[in-house]
Amino acid sequence: MAHKKGQGSSRNGRDSPGQHRGIKVYGSEKVVAGNILVRQVGTLVHPGANVGMGKDFTLFALVDGTVKYSRARGDRRIVSILPEA
Repeated sequence: MAHKKGQGSSRNGRDSPGQHRGIKVYGSEKVVAGNILVRQVGTLVHPGANVGMGKDFTLFALVDGTVKYSRARGDRRIVSILPEA
């Protein structure tokens, strides 16, 4: 017989880290080319002028400038970069 009482085992304790999605740069902030603007699943925010989109729907700046968010055609949200003169 065991002379110590056995410890119960928990069946919990597994979790995955968050995926850090969301808007990374807000309106009227300055960015340099290559900066990530939005991390998203699907096109919650659409790319506008001077903004590129990666295969995972990440939006990034193509030029240096100022970020501008706007709406178009109904409720579609668009992010653009206004280049510095």
